[in-house]
Parts: sequence; C-alpha cells; structure tokens
Amino acid sequence: MRLRAILLLLCAPLAMGQAKPVLVPDVSQRDIEIIYSFTGAELLLFGAILYPGGRVPDDRADIVVVVKGPVQSVLMREKQKVAGIWVNAESARFRSAPSFYAIASSRPIGELVDERTRAIYELGLDSLQLSPITSGSPEQQQRFAAGLVDLRKRTGLFVEEPGSVEITDDVLYRANIDIPARVPVGRFTAETFLIRDGRVLAAAVRDIEIRKSGFERFVAAAADQWSVTYGLAAVALSLALGWAAGALFRRF
Repeated sequence: MRLRAILLLLCAPLAMGQAKPVLVPDVSQRDIEIIYSFTGAELLLFGAILYPGGRVPDDRADIVVVVKGPVQSVLMREKQKVAGIWVNAESARFRSAPSFYAIASSRPIGELVDERTRAIYELGLDSLQLSPITSGSPEQQQRFAAGLVDLRKRTGLFVEEPGSVEITDDVLYRANIDIPARVPVGRFTAETFLIRDGRVLAAAVRDIEIRKSGFERFVAAAADQWSVTYGLAAVALSLALGWAAGALFRRF
C-alpha cells in the first residue's frame, strides 16, 4: 500500500501535465531569402490544438500568434522648430526594441487577457518591454515609446491584426502575417499562445531565419566585415562612374 501511494504521488504531476492542451505549430517558411527583387513575403502560421483525450472543452479557446524580429538598441530624437529651423531637441534610447513585431489574434487582445498578462507575454504594441536606458520622467519615456511604435507602424514593421486568426472546429488554426520589403535580417521567432478564461494555457515557438542572398549578401557582409575597404571601394567606384559619365557627355 505504501509503495502504491508513493507511485501515485510521483505520477500525479505527470497526470496533471497531460491534462493540459498542447500546441503543434508550424510556419510556411522557415527561411526567407532577400534578393534584389524582394518585395515582401506572406508568412502563414498554422497548427493544431491537441486536447487531452481528444475531447474539445465546451469553453471556447482563443489563439494569439506573435512574430518578432531581433531586438536592437534604438535612439529616438525629438525635433523642435527654433528660429524657423528644425533642430534635434530631447532624445531617448531604448535597449530592447524589436526590429519587427506583428501580432494576430482570434479576438482583440483586450478581451482575452488582463493588462498584467499582456505585459508578461508582451501581447500587443502597448505591452512591449522596450527597456529605456536614458533618464527622464515616465511621461517623457512614454511619449518617446509611443513615437517609436507609431513610426514603425507607419513603415509596416509593427503590425497589430485583431480577429485575423481563423480557428476551425476548435482544433485547427491559421493566420497570415505580411513581411514587408524593408524587414531587417536575422533570427525571428513565431510564438503561438492558447488562451482561455483569461489564462495562457499553452505556448510554442518556431524559429524563422531571414537573410540576404546572392550579391546583396556579399555587399552586406563586405560592409560589415571590411568596412574601411568597403568605404574606399565605394568612393573609388563613385569617382570612376562620375569620370566615365563626364567623358561620355564631352564626347557627345
């Protein structure tokens, strides 16, 4: 009896773990190559929800997908008009601003989870943890953060699409995320969250690699690894093209 009781105690956490649903996500492209004719891409995120015993609960569950690019340090400057001239005034630097952020959900995020949960999982543009590293009042930091979000929204690098995740038979889901032409390169993550009754029940991540290919990759690598040589070569090429254009015009 004692041995049986011990076995039941040891197996209890496993049984509880099996009682939770599991996400099986995937993406249409694990590698996106940027070439000279790249005009953007459409990324399909899809997958299935595996419920314990294959039984779908009566309470409806929601899906949220988030695609993030590599984080980067960003300096935001505010311009002011002084004597009719626009000059740089105050500035703020953020340590961990995502270079790309897109979120899609089956319903608006505000209807799914509370503000605390949104902040923990960074669900929504208003919940991004940008980590300001410059001194300033909270109001000033909030103003610069809002400016950064608005700027990247206008360039297509920050996207929020509530209600765009389709769920079929409460088991299968899919969502489309547009990748703009000016997307930065690096390792991206596609995160999927299963939410019910205001709680995140399951989460899963898939990696996506976006990189330059062909001649663009060679130019980017040269500029990064041999910056001085690259600069001198660019200046020499500009001078040579200018001289050739001048000689051609003088002839005709």
